[in-house]
Formats: sequence, structure tokens, C-alpha cells
Amino acid sequence: MPKTLEGQITMEKTPSYFVTKEAPARIYAMSRDTKLIVVVRDPVTRAISDYTQTLSKKPDIPTFESLTFKNRTTGLIDTSWSAVQIGIYAKHLDNWLQFFPMRQILFVSGERLISDPAGELGRVQDFLGLKRIITDKHFYFNQTKGFPCLKKAEGSSKPHCLGKTKGRTHPNIDPEVVQRLRDFYRPFNMKFYQMTGRIFGWDE
Repeated sequence: MPKTLEGQITMEKTPSYFVTKEAPARIYAMSRDTKLIVVVRDPVTRAISDYTQTLSKKPDIPTFESLTFKNRTTGLIDTSWSAVQIGIYAKHLDNWLQFFPMRQILFVSGERLISDPAGELGRVQDFLGLKRIITDKHFYFNQTKGFPCLKKAEGSSKPHCLGKTKGRTHPNIDPEVVQRLRDFYRPFNMKFYQMTGRIFGWDE
């Protein structure tokens, strides 16, 4: 990480940190005061999105349904498949809590980041001890993408919207498989809500 002066905040983002076993110890060794921000979303939607992204790069991969199960007949979920594994948030959080207290970790709702970006970023600004500068007026909703875009400062370039890899249409997944995954994640979600003190509403 670059050197940071008093009054500065240095940020770095790498999605795989949260699910990498070695990451908490390494970050703790670098700075035990580090604040951690993790964006999470409904693990079922996340798994389908993960698959959609892989599919766009490797169109010949097996179907989502066949990758989800170790045994389709018994309904046994294949937890070794990364698309499924990543969404077991409670398990990954356990690993981080061995090094960092909960007060240093903020979980941001991916769903609310879309439906109320200013509200969710308000929580981020509070967590970082910043003044709430980013508000509703900094966003507009892009109907085509289905995501909010960030308006740049007056007089600067065009608004910043998510790249072309975001907002892809998901393939149709067998509803029975989706339900089976919902049932699989429910106890892990409940534990995660308990650990974070926030109900993300993925099981409604």
C-alpha cells in the first residue's frame, strides 16, 4: 500500500480478499487498524451472476444446474464450486473475525447499492469518519443497465456508469434449482445476519 499522510484515506479493492484464507492475516500484519468494506448480495443471485460472467468467456461450460449439484437426484449441493462457495458469507466472515473486530468491518448491501446508492454510501462515509458529501443528487438511474450512475463534478466529463460486463442478462435457471439453493443458503444467511447485526432480506 502507498504511504498515507495524516488525514488521508487510502483505499484498495480486490473482491477475492474476502474469500481468500490467507488474506486476513496478511492485512492484519500490514495494519491491524485497517477498516474493511465488503459488498454482499443475495448469494443465489450472486452465484447465477458469477456463472453468467464465466459463460460469457467460456460458452461451452456445463449448465448452471449441473454445476450446482454433486448429486441432482439427492439434491446435494456442490460446495466446492466457487460460485456456490463464495456466497457462504458466514464461513468467510468467521475467518476474518479471528483477526479483526466486527467494528472494523462494514457490510454493504449490493441490493441497496442499486435501490438507494446515496443511503448505502452514507453508511460507508459514516464508517470511514467522513462528512456525508455524496447524496442523492450525485446519482441518476440508467434504465438500460438497471443500475445507478454517478454524476461527475460540474464541468467535468460524462457520468460514470458501470462497465459493459455489468448488468448482463442472466440465463433462465430451473426454478426448482433456484429454490434448492435458497434452502441451502438460508441457515448460512441467518448466521450471517446474526453475526453482522443486519438483516439483508435475502430469504423473504
